Order: sequence, then C-alpha cells, then structure tokens
Amino acid sequence: MAITDEHGLPTSISIESASPHETKLIQETISNVFTREKPKKLIGDGAFDSDPLDTELKKQNIELIAPHRKNRSKPKTQDGRKLRRYKRRWKVERLFAWLHNFRRIVVRWEYKPENYLAFVHLGCIIILLRNLIHF
Repeated sequence: MAITDEHGLPTSISIESASPHETKLIQETISNVFTREKPKKLIGDGAFDSDPLDTELKKQNIELIAPHRKNRSKPKTQDGRKLRRYKRRWKVERLFAWLHNFRRIVVRWEYKPENYLAFVHLGCIIILLRNLIHF
C-alpha cells in the first residue's frame, strides 16, 4: 500500500500479507507518512468505497475520493466533480512502475518482511533523490 503526493512521489509505504482487505490497511499507511502532514485527499479504487472508512477519514480531515461500486445498496456519497480527481490515480501507478525498476523489490528474495520493507524504503529514497535533483 502506498500514498503519493500530487507529483507521484512516495509519501508513505506499508506492506502486509495479501489476506486483509485494503480498507483495513489505510490507517497504518497513513500513520507511516514520511512527511510532516497527513494527506488532505486520498484517491483510491473501487475497493475503497466504504462508508465506515469514509467517516473514519473525515474525522482525520482527509477526503476520500473513490468511485462507487456497482452493487452499492446505499445512496451515493460523491458526485462527478469529486470523481474527476480519480483520473489522477495513474500517478500512484507510476510510483509502482518506478519501484519495479528495482529487481530486488519485484522478486522479493527477502524472507523477513522487515528486510523487504527496508528495500522498498530504499527504493523510495532513490526515487525521491532522483526527482529532487531534476527539480
């Protein structure tokens, strides 16, 4: 799970096994933010369409932007104007593409999750330094 800024640069990374749902991992990812302030807007895919998650994030002054699931039984909570920002989700995908340039992260040779997370953080540091030099 990753959170990026508006340029697609990493601001938070966390890892977990594949079994928990994404909505359960968001709070841990937000608490691992590299920067001083938490994100103001969180853009996610359809799996983030959860009313309890939305209320929990509103308590932290974070706006959740996620498209509604097709089988949603409750009334919609977002209009089309907010969902236009969902088009910027490609910047998060670009971060994962940048991380896939590091073979050790893609293959995951590490047995312990702490070691793997350390290499992911190292990859994020390299990405941040590359973009810092170009700006």
